[in-house]
Amino acid sequence: MTFSLGNSDLQQLRVRHQISKSNGKQPRILMTIDAVGGVWRYAMDLATELVEWGIETVFAGFGPPPSERQLREVSGKRIVIWTDAPLDWTTDREDRLDEIPDLLANLVASNGIDIVHLNLPSQGAGLDVDVPVVVMSHSCVVTWFRAVRNSAPPADWVWQKQRNRSGFDRADIVVSPSESHAEALRLNYGQIPNLQVVHNSSRAPLCSLPKEDFVFAAGRWWDEGKNGAVLDLAAPCLTWPLVMAGASFGPNGQQCTIINAKHVEHLAHEDTMALMSRAAIVASPSLYEPFGLVPLEAARCGAALVLADIPTYRELWDGAALFADPRDPRAFADAINRLTSDAKLRIDLARLAQKRSSTFSPGAQAGEMAEIYTRLTRGFTVPQHWSLA
Repeated sequence: MTFSLGNSDLQQLRVRHQISKSNGKQPRILMTIDAVGGVWRYAMDLATELVEWGIETVFAGFGPPPSERQLREVSGKRIVIWTDAPLDWTTDREDRLDEIPDLLANLVASNGIDIVHLNLPSQGAGLDVDVPVVVMSHSCVVTWFRAVRNSAPPADWVWQKQRNRSGFDRADIVVSPSESHAEALRLNYGQIPNLQVVHNSSRAPLCSLPKEDFVFAAGRWWDEGKNGAVLDLAAPCLTWPLVMAGASFGPNGQQCTIINAKHVEHLAHEDTMALMSRAAIVASPSLYEPFGLVPLEAARCGAALVLADIPTYRELWDGAALFADPRDPRAFADAINRLTSDAKLRIDLARLAQKRSSTFSPGAQAGEMAEIYTRLTRGFTVPQHWSLA
């Protein structure tokens, strides 16, 4: 079953971007989204940037419906269609996913779609459409369990791996947001011949506002992989206050109890960014991050970074941040306190991180994705302002 989504009454929102036909027909993409995690921010930012490349995005939502804030973000800007189908990681019944191929096929046919961009690999399992399919692996249960618990998923979740593998096999191109996550996919699923890396990005503006003496962290703290507990345990040892923003209760009853840090449960993205821009130090203790948007946003805000010593963060931020053992609260406290007590090091690292952040620009990300779409839809003509060499 599918229902349409609107400003407040879940009616369909539509707008047609004016796409120039002077250089030939440009693609319309069906992109799957959810309102729970980082996929929402990824999809909104990428779709906004793709408009500049003459590409229109139609969103198909899965899982819990979006909040009023999220609805306002897309109101009047996009076609948005929300379905009753769950996200694979929010259900323990594989058969709940069986309707997804038909839902997507119907949306492709009814919306004149030229490319399907799936933000969950499992959504590609059994998909029968006559247009190219791009699968983006933002994260998955299998690589999460390996990174967070050093184990395979429990036996009753083996189907997750099978569904994802089917999605990878169905895709014309599989995209990973980092080399580290791409390697984790290969280690857990075997070879994926059509796998390539396109780094995520942030549209947060570069800024260097005056900083205040506090440490900031943001995340879905109910997610064990975000590792909020270790940061909360480190808080009593810190010389500066620690503010942790983000939900502590998850959609399936997950919970992280935050006792020692100041906790702000619910903030709109713009409010989170406003608070982050004031913090002199931003910390991310994650055990699992295929990319990690918080350090990028913090770097663009001019904050010094203290990050978990995990492969992804080393790949992206080595030389521009301090690193600490994510399973050792004292190590995190020591790294943060090193920055609170050394203003020169703090300022130097903040400048290095901000410089590094320019590598992950929205234009670069959109350009690489546009090149993929164009390559797969051979019949489309690249607009004259594209530079895909």
